[in-house]
Amino acid sequence: MPGTPSPREVSEALLLRIGEGRYAELAELYAEDVVVETVFEPVGPRRFEGRAVVEERFAQVAAASPVELTPRNVVIRETDDPEVVVAEWDYTVHHRVTGRTFEAANIQVLRVRDGLIVSSRDFHDHLALVVAGGHLPQLVRALEAGQQDG
Repeated sequence: MPGTPSPREVSEALLLRIGEGRYAELAELYAEDVVVETVFEPVGPRRFEGRAVVEERFAQVAAASPVELTPRNVVIRETDDPEVVVAEWDYTVHHRVTGRTFEAANIQVLRVRDGLIVSSRDFHDHLALVVAGGHLPQLVRALEAGQQDG
């Protein structure tokens, strides 16, 4: 399709919007039937299905997140599959509550079809965010409770 953004362009747009705090505009980059996996999420769901679910998640992040994320050192690698790119980057994270600023590593494997993300496997350093926010004790309690359930 002429004028359809490439997987690289979609990945770049996603990071640009996150860096600018434009969370309300993120869901439009995703297909209706998208599947997003947050592989290293320590607690809570790790799989989100559908644009509406992803849009709701971004709205929650926008409303509740105490961090500002600035993508740096971005490298987007094209693969032998024309729909798939692998993005590697660091976030410079500023935690507005604690005042801490730190780096957090990320890798994302995106499958983009017809200009929309149809699947995303996200490998973010969630632990760094937990520690920076001073929430490590709560995370440990949540993990311990999860072990008791299983």
